[in-house]
Amino acid sequence: MRTLYIECNMGAAGDMLMSALYELLEDQKGFLEKMNSLGLPGVNLKAERGKTCGIAGTHMKVTVYGEEETEPSAGCGHSHEHEHGHGHGHDHEHSHEHDHEHSHEHAHMHDHTHAHTHAHGHGHHHATPGHIGALIDGLNLPDEVKCHAKAVYDAIAQAEAHAHGCPLGDVHFHEVGALDAVADVTGVCYAMYLLKAQRIIASPVHVGSGTVRCAHGVMPVPAPATAYLLQGVPSYGGEVKGELCTPTGAALLAHYADAFGPMPMMKSEGVGIGIGTKEFDQANCVRVFLGETVDIEEKDKGGNGEISELVCNIDDMTPEALAFACERLLEFGALDVYTVAGTMKKGRAGHVLTVLCETDKEETFARHILAETTTNGLRVRRCEKYFLTPGMETVQTKWGDIRVKRLPDMGWPIRNRNMRMWHGVRERPRCLIERSGKRRRRKLRELTDRRKHKWGREDE
Repeated sequence: MRTLYIECNMGAAGDMLMSALYELLEDQKGFLEKMNSLGLPGVNLKAERGKTCGIAGTHMKVTVYGEEETEPSAGCGHSHEHEHGHGHGHDHEHSHEHDHEHSHEHAHMHDHTHAHTHAHGHGHHHATPGHIGALIDGLNLPDEVKCHAKAVYDAIAQAEAHAHGCPLGDVHFHEVGALDAVADVTGVCYAMYLLKAQRIIASPVHVGSGTVRCAHGVMPVPAPATAYLLQGVPSYGGEVKGELCTPTGAALLAHYADAFGPMPMMKSEGVGIGIGTKEFDQANCVRVFLGETVDIEEKDKGGNGEISELVCNIDDMTPEALAFACERLLEFGALDVYTVAGTMKKGRAGHVLTVLCETDKEETFARHILAETTTNGLRVRRCEKYFLTPGMETVQTKWGDIRVKRLPDMGWPIRNRNMRMWHGVRERPRCLIERSGKRRRRKLRELTDRRKHKWGREDE
């Protein structure tokens, strides 16, 4: 199965994801030409080589009317900050007044003077989710890409509405930030379309820590919108101070990832590295791996694979309660559940509970075990496995029909003399079944004859 694995050890942002996927494309020039001819007003994409902690990669520079938005902003109401971080060297001051009232509930007035580092050649307009949807519909992209892009952007709008407590219709995006985000989202969706991965897996998401300054003030990390988008997604903080996962990055991961977990066993065909603009002590990049993994359907036919083994010790549950917990775990979809008797601390009798499950469901079953049993912790082991998928068939004998378990041939040598190969299927031949019955009867007669001879009891 063609699998794409996204490593989010330093979070994810729209431009970083697009940069990493860009490195995996065969026709990189064609991708840039396509993106720059979409018709997004003033938007231009340029792939630049960069480094982070000595690791070389690509930074996709997205500019809107010549400006690069380092922090895409979105939210309710007036969503652009008046402390722009544009890197222009000329410093002339001018004043302009925002003396208008918004029609939505949280109307506020802007009446202040601030210094822009340059004069904007375009007005500061606002765009609603409906406007963004119409904008995406008008782009020169396949319909499949448009559907994915609109779904991702709608998720961002819903997250912003939930985070700021306003109706979805009151969500407004600043023009520069909106167009920047549209370029990131459509770029990722188009790259995904070109790569045609059959399965997408992402690592748990590193969100960062501390606080982040946005249009509405200083907020905790992860930002409210990001936290809302990452519901149900494994994520964690850390010692890195700053926002590592943006709302755009969170929305893209939640939309595209089929599962979250460690990198599966795969033969990598290519590696893409997307470089971020922020500098940290750690390498600020997103890595993507494209390669082949063992298809689930192929596994069912026989072969090797990987399985998760969750183990815990329990000495404070009754056998009835533990048996019920095992039944529940099987109902949840565990591959196998069993217990082994053991002696716990202070000589108490207990049980070792073992649950086998698929690797991508490891966290789910860990939660089930903690909820259904009295254990406070468990151990997880990744195991390689070899398995065969048996089939059942009915064999006619003189004693009647007998159900026989048949296993596919794996090409392994058969060392059991009671087994033979027949039409590529391992089975116990019918003749051996009959022969074994005759041997048992003959053996019984011999024993009976010896007893009669020894004791002289002909009546037996």
